[in-house]
Parts: sequence; C-alpha cells; structure tokens
Amino acid sequence: MAPDGSFAAIAMENQRDEDVNDGALPQLPAGELLILALKDGAPDCAAIRHVDLTGLATVAPEDPEPEFVNINANGEIAVTLQENNHVVIVDSKTAKVISHFSAGTVDLEGVDAKTDGALAFNGKLAGIPREPDAVKWLGTDRLVIANEGDWKGGSRGFTIFDRSGKVLHDAGTSLEYAIARLGHFPEKRAKNKGVEPEGMEAAVFGGQQYFFVLSERGSMIAVYKDTGGTPELVQLLPSGVSPEGAVAIPGRNLLASANEADLGKDGGPRSHVMIYELAEGEKAYPTILSKDVDGKPLGWGALSGMVGDAAKNDVVYAVSDSFYAMQPSIYTIDVAKKPAEITGVTRITRNGQPAQKLDLEGITQDGKGGFWLASEGDSAKLVPHGLYNVNAKGEIKAEIALPAELLAGETRYGLEGITAIGSGDDLTLWMAIQREWKDDPKGQVKLVSYKPKSKEWAAVRYPLQSTDKGWVGLSEITANGDYLYVIERDNQIGDAARLKKLFRVALKDMKPAKLGGELQVVAKQEVHDFLPQLKSATNGYVLDKLEGFAFDKSGRAFMVTDNDGVDGSSGETLFLPVDLKATN
Repeated sequence: MAPDGSFAAIAMENQRDEDVNDGALPQLPAGELLILALKDGAPDCAAIRHVDLTGLATVAPEDPEPEFVNINANGEIAVTLQENNHVVIVDSKTAKVISHFSAGTVDLEGVDAKTDGALAFNGKLAGIPREPDAVKWLGTDRLVIANEGDWKGGSRGFTIFDRSGKVLHDAGTSLEYAIARLGHFPEKRAKNKGVEPEGMEAAVFGGQQYFFVLSERGSMIAVYKDTGGTPELVQLLPSGVSPEGAVAIPGRNLLASANEADLGKDGGPRSHVMIYELAEGEKAYPTILSKDVDGKPLGWGALSGMVGDAAKNDVVYAVSDSFYAMQPSIYTIDVAKKPAEITGVTRITRNGQPAQKLDLEGITQDGKGGFWLASEGDSAKLVPHGLYNVNAKGEIKAEIALPAELLAGETRYGLEGITAIGSGDDLTLWMAIQREWKDDPKGQVKLVSYKPKSKEWAAVRYPLQSTDKGWVGLSEITANGDYLYVIERDNQIGDAARLKKLFRVALKDMKPAKLGGELQVVAKQEVHDFLPQLKSATNGYVLDKLEGFAFDKSGRAFMVTDNDGVDGSSGETLFLPVDLKATN
C-alpha cells in the first residue's frame, strides 16, 4: 500500500466521440495528465489535479496523446506522448511541467523491413520517430522508453535519456537481433514495427538495478542490467503471447507479466499471466539459438522435420515449414552445444530462385551429399504434395509428385516426415501422412514408401491412438536400426494435452502393398512419452506442435517443437535431448 502524501498519475488519451456518445465511456478530460493524491493508501478521487499537455510537442501539439506514466523517488512524473513522439516530466507536488523533449528519430541499417515470407536483415529505415510507449525511471536522473511506434514510427528498441532529453544509449537493432537469434522475430510484422517493444518494468534486485523490455509481437521479455552506461542483456524470457505489462516483486525475486492475447476460440492459449523467478543455475531458456553471419543474426523459426548427419558427430539438420514461403531452408544444428546452435543454413532454390509452393515437413539424407525433402501439400492453396531431391547447395534436382492412386483421397493433412532405408539402387524412402485421408478407415493413416530407382509406390496402414478432444496424427518419421520411429500427437496444448508419444514399427514386419489395394495394418510399440519432459521444460505448460525427431550419428535422440513463426503462438521453440533408455 502506498503511503499517504504520495501520488498516483493517470495519462488520459483522446477518446472517440462515438465512444462518449454511445455511453461506453464517461466524459473525461483527454490529452491531460491527472494527478491524484493518496489518502489511506488509495487514490483520493476528490482531489484530482489536471496537467494540460497541449502545446508541448512538435508533432501535433494541439492534440497530445499521453500513453504511459512513471513516478520517481522525488515525485517527478515522466509521461510519454506516443503519437506526438514526445516525453514530458511533471512535478507531482505542484502539477507543473518541469521539462519536456522530443523522443527524436533514428536511422536503422540491417533490419528486416519487408513482410515477404523471408527473414532478411538487410534493409534500411531512415529518420524513424521513436514514438515511445512505456517509460520507466532509472533512479531520478535517467529514464528509459520502449519505442513501440504507432502511426509513423517505432525504432524497434529502447532508449535511455537523461532528464534534459540527451540520449545516453539507444538500442538500435540490438534488441531485435537478440530476439531473432532465438527464433522469435515476427516476420508478419517485419514492415510494421518489427518486434514492437511496448511494456517496461524497472526494479532493484539484490542491489542491482534491472529493467525489462516487453516485445509484444516477439512475445519475449528482455532482461537488462543497468550499468550506468551501455546496459547488459542478461537473458531473454519467453513471455507467453503478446506481453503488455509487467510488475517486479524484488522481495520475492519475482517478475510477473500480463499477456493480452486470447486465442481460446482457435484452440490456443487464453490471456494469461507469466511468473519468473531470479535464481542461481542454468537458464531454462533458450534451448536453441542461431549464430551470427557477417554480424547479423541467422534468422529462423517454424522448425519441422529433422535428420541426423550419418557421417558427422553432433550434427542435425532441420527444415522450416511454409511460414517462410519465400525462404525454404535447411538449418545445420550443432547439438554438442548447450543451448543447441544453428550454425548454418542452406536455402532451397529452383532455377536459381527461392523455391515456392513448398511446405517442408520432412528431411532425410540421400547418401550423395544432398537431401530428400517431403512437402505437405494443400490443393486449395495450389501447393502440391510431393518429394524433392536437392543437392548440397539446396538446388532442386528432382521433383516427385504423389501418384494419382494416392492423391485420389487427399486432404490438406499430408506428408509429415521422410526417412531413408538402404542406399544406392536399394534406397527406399518412407513418409508418414499426418491424418486420415478420404480412403482411410477412421483411426488409421498411411505410411507410404517410394523407391527412386524403380519409381515404385507402396504403403501400409498405421493405427492411431484415440482421443476425446481434438485430433491425433503423425508429425515425424525416422529410421534407426531395425525400426521406423514415428511421433504421434494430439493438437492440444497446456493442461488439455494428452498425447505426445514416440512409437516404433519393426521393419521386418512391414509388408507394403501397392496403392489401391488392401494394405497391411502394422503393429506398433510405444517407446517414449514426451509429456513429462515437455511439462518440465516449461514448468507445466505443454506446447502443441512437437514436430521433429532425429538420431545423430552416435544414436542420441533429439526433439523439436514448431513455433509457427511467432504467429498466433508464444514463439517458444524447445529443442531437447531425449533419453530413450529411461523408457526402454
């Protein structure tokens, strides 16, 4: 409870006339700062003082748009005028403006400024107004703003000023780059404010001043140590979906964030609160990140199918799905590092251009230095179901359409994973189809084989587990030793998740038959339940899309979740080793 004699402050934005006329909001003064004295620990609404903020900003001075406030230990109130690109400092005791200044503009180089289905940090933005949202004091002589932007601006970072308006530090592209390294860059917002820093918090933990920057669209919270000079990025926290506000509780070493997105109607998370604890030990997040290439982050996201390198230790390859439609990619991952590190990328091309109409969901090596890729089709979007053979440079050398006998029963839930058995002329590719097609009995899906040498297609049927909510399907297939391993999962999240498991089928028992005839129903054996690990990795909240699974050369197993390119999701990616011995 705040002591009597202190103050509360409210920034009043302009209201639309229709809001007032419809009775949705009471008539309140707009474009003002309201100062309320505290009585008995609560705001005294009978003692409101008004601070007129008109005439201060260079941008639209007649129409101030106050957004956020923060009060320092001296009772001075910092107010951001977001659309006016301005900051005002008010004395709460006298209700007078002490000072004010423009938030200024920035020039940014090396940013992804195009929403084009690709991650490319090579653009330029000149003279961008910062247009600050949240503001926090760092002591009594400095303040930090989150440069979200609105109509015209948003510099994608944060800025520290002294009380006169002198820039002491500007984040430039550093925050956006840090978020991109963790796979949280929101490509669909690339041309519009990028990671969109919005909320902020500042507090002292154990004698150390910290501040926290909330990326609304990247769904991350950046934790910085305030050094008095260049701040030190300590950690990036996965925030849930769309963090808006945060409150620090230093006495308990806690930080809580409020996340506004409510995706319940689409089967996603509801609006929620996240709680973090400052503690000793290894960071819980991230589990995978990318290295820089020529000083810029190797952007990534939406990891799907995986395969281990058959000749190199500690190397796994993963593909990205159709979210990056103009940049289909194969990522090279060093699994010896913790977190795992994406060390390189191979772009998939057709005739020298980024290959389009691909939804890569599976990858396996071809034994010749290249890869076979499985693409999940969707006829409604003119995306074909198919197999693609690419060389080491990612150039498509062969495109194999699914046969008519198979396509006759197609749905949009197509190929999910591909693996190879044998070599040379004896090479056989096996693919998993995610869900039942029109010609499948309920509760059964196909495992489809293809022999590149003879061009023969065949299949078996695989029995799915049942569920009382949502649907169940396959999301990966990989061969190891005498077995084919498949991931079987439901499409549920959080407490509703029931099925995220690994099963195997003995190769010797598989007798694929020609398409169009009777198909063998194979016997499966449960190998591993991923749910306990998924719960412990997120302290209880289970991510939906367990998409990739692979063995490296030594036989170690790894799994990865698909973060949907941070579109309608938290953006979290879990890349984790899997201990199969514990369940065998």
